[in-house]
Amino acid sequence: MNLDETFVRARAVADAVLYEGYLLYPYRASAGKNQLRWQFGVVAPRPYALSDGSEDWVMQTECVVDPGPESRLDVRVRCLRVQERRVEAAADPDGSAFDPVASLDVDGALVTSFDEATEEEIDLADVALADLVGAERDVAFEFPLSQHEERLRAADGRLVGRIMRRRQPLAGVLRLSAEAVTSFGHGAGAGPFPLARVRVRVENVTDWAQQNAHRDDVVRRSMVAVHTLVAVRGGSFISLFDPPEFAKAAVAGCENLHTFPVLIGDPGRHDVLLSSPVTLYDYAEVAPESAGEFYDSTEIDEMLALRVMTLTDEEKREARGTDPRAAAIVDRCDIMPKEVFERLHGAVRYLRDVAAPVADDDFPTLTTLDEDPEAIAPKPGKPQSAVGPDKPWWDPGVDGEVDPFEDKVWIGDAEVGRGSCVLLRPTQRADAHDMFLVGRSAHVHAVLQDVDGNTQLAVTVDDDPASDMHQWYGRYLYFDPSEVELLEFAGETETAVSS
Repeated sequence: MNLDETFVRARAVADAVLYEGYLLYPYRASAGKNQLRWQFGVVAPRPYALSDGSEDWVMQTECVVDPGPESRLDVRVRCLRVQERRVEAAADPDGSAFDPVASLDVDGALVTSFDEATEEEIDLADVALADLVGAERDVAFEFPLSQHEERLRAADGRLVGRIMRRRQPLAGVLRLSAEAVTSFGHGAGAGPFPLARVRVRVENVTDWAQQNAHRDDVVRRSMVAVHTLVAVRGGSFISLFDPPEFAKAAVAGCENLHTFPVLIGDPGRHDVLLSSPVTLYDYAEVAPESAGEFYDSTEIDEMLALRVMTLTDEEKREARGTDPRAAAIVDRCDIMPKEVFERLHGAVRYLRDVAAPVADDDFPTLTTLDEDPEAIAPKPGKPQSAVGPDKPWWDPGVDGEVDPFEDKVWIGDAEVGRGSCVLLRPTQRADAHDMFLVGRSAHVHAVLQDVDGNTQLAVTVDDDPASDMHQWYGRYLYFDPSEVELLEFAGETETAVSS
């Protein structure tokens, strides 16, 4: 089984996860932002993690499969292995002694001491799902100690220094297991649905636990940016974001540690998952306008390209000497064609209809207005406003039948609208900041629809001392109706909110 072919569609997104936060603008080793790296998906040695607690030693993915009689799984775990790169200046011409330095000038080019990373993969292919139920499949792996010397010579052949690259030994275990679960549907499809919950655990069992160790020493013995790719044949994965009714109980029982699985590939496919330490949605993909990686966390290509263009020649020289990937970014921005840069400014993926088609006679001509100014009045039975030359599709006034302050949405068997009191229950799909609001009560101020047609509740949190000010200038928090529960509240509170 060729896993490269199995995961070809997922590779671009997986690579973006692999190098998320690898190097931050302004791409120089001396920059403050680059003093604390490797933020995502760090799996540290177990003895160290248990004694220190600042990093964990395990990453766990759980997902749900709607299986067939011959379902088989393919698993690939990918990570970065941090490699120390130390620059040393030659202490004598014959190269018998060297002194560590922060950087070294070699014929005008700067070479800097700075940690790099190499990619590692652990595969477990063509495993029968039925064989995993009640029986764990383990794969132990080891990455050995390695050291490499690269001598640096000037154009005249004189030895000026060397680069020492060193990778620490690392040991781990990949554990794959499954359990049978049953969910129940409702209505015409009521009945038991046999499903399988699959678990993939990645453990760092390296025997290392130095007390008060510097974080650089820890990550050099850790797996970094760990993520898991899982493919199923003869079955289908259930979306953890939007599970069907019959699978919701099975999905709710999944325990994902420091990672979260999403569907990858063309929308509608359910055969490949990417479990990532970076928050993603189902069917994530790299924007085609992106001309190359910037590695910066939450990167925005246009903004970073503009910033790179503002660096001085000396700053660019230092960035190029920091890391080969940083050098590639600087070089790409220096020669970026105008049409490629303009493409980064934004793209409209699709447009949707926001109102019924409007007949030609619904819009008065200039001649008609000259003869009868009242012609612009809305016709009986039609909305107060309609999409037309003077109303762009994104204007809230395009549909007179919509009123966010009067509209309601059904949650369970009750209508929720302006004045309703709700309990916030943000899900894993929410923004990370929303998770701080779990269990807090809030008041609804409007029921809105976004450009994708999804309903959003605009709320303010009850115990927020600035809630009155937020309501005054319309700065709300937004939640999907599935992320709130309706609360019973006193009539005097309702009156106060409604007023």
